[in-house]
Amino acid sequence: MRRIFFLVLILIGASNMAFSQELYVFTEPASNMPTKSVGVRLTNEGMFNNPGFVSRTIPEVMFGFNKNLMMHAQGFLSDMDGKYRLEGGSLYLKYRFLSIDEAQSHFRAAAFGRISSSRRPTYTRDINLEGDNSGYQGGLIFTQLLHKLALSATLGYAHSFKDSERQIHHMPRPNNMFSYSLSSGYLVLPFVYKDYKEPNFNVYFEMLGKTDPSSGESYLDLAPAVQVILNSRTRIDLGYRFQATGNMANRYTKNMYLLRAEFNFFNVLK
Repeated sequence: MRRIFFLVLILIGASNMAFSQELYVFTEPASNMPTKSVGVRLTNEGMFNNPGFVSRTIPEVMFGFNKNLMMHAQGFLSDMDGKYRLEGGSLYLKYRFLSIDEAQSHFRAAAFGRISSSRRPTYTRDINLEGDNSGYQGGLIFTQLLHKLALSATLGYAHSFKDSERQIHHMPRPNNMFSYSLSSGYLVLPFVYKDYKEPNFNVYFEMLGKTDPSSGESYLDLAPAVQVILNSRTRIDLGYRFQATGNMANRYTKNMYLLRAEFNFFNVLK
């Protein structure tokens, strides 16, 4: 019985570690978390493009209902408007509709949607539904795993809800936004998998862009990151994004670090 239990743990760990290079830091892959699992995240974002330094904390719970469907529930707290306070929340749903599996490689395609609420004032065309704006978003994700390298592309469209009470006078109002990203992840360690308790070390490089179709304003950020996975259950991310090119003014996430801790619990849901 103990041998069978240990074998199950090995298989779970091997599966998670084999695809760990898909666990991007700034974007979501088309793959989903394991069936009947629950994940808990705590993310801290720090931004340096405002006078002084401001930060945001994002507690998050994730549910893997089955191999194709998962959901995130997030809360947003920050001191970006002076006093540290609760800003709002968000629900994110992802459905994987295509899977093509081969030896040491696979291809995934998924559709996602998000709806968010925020009490923050708005004074930029940029739409950030993880704390800064109320609105909805939908899009597609395509992820290709090639042994130790994973590549992913995301295309999305976001709409910001109108709220004249939170709109700052004489400042641009967020309305619609196209988003696009290209992400890569590479599994550096372990060189050869031996035990599910072995740490994983992954490196990432992501390109994150948006375009406002009404004004033509756009930007492209570069985002390198590193990641450690412990016991196939605990994940630690550290990344930084900065603008490579663009003409969109007063962005919230222009120069931002991200630090995250994530804990996963398997076979929790019935």
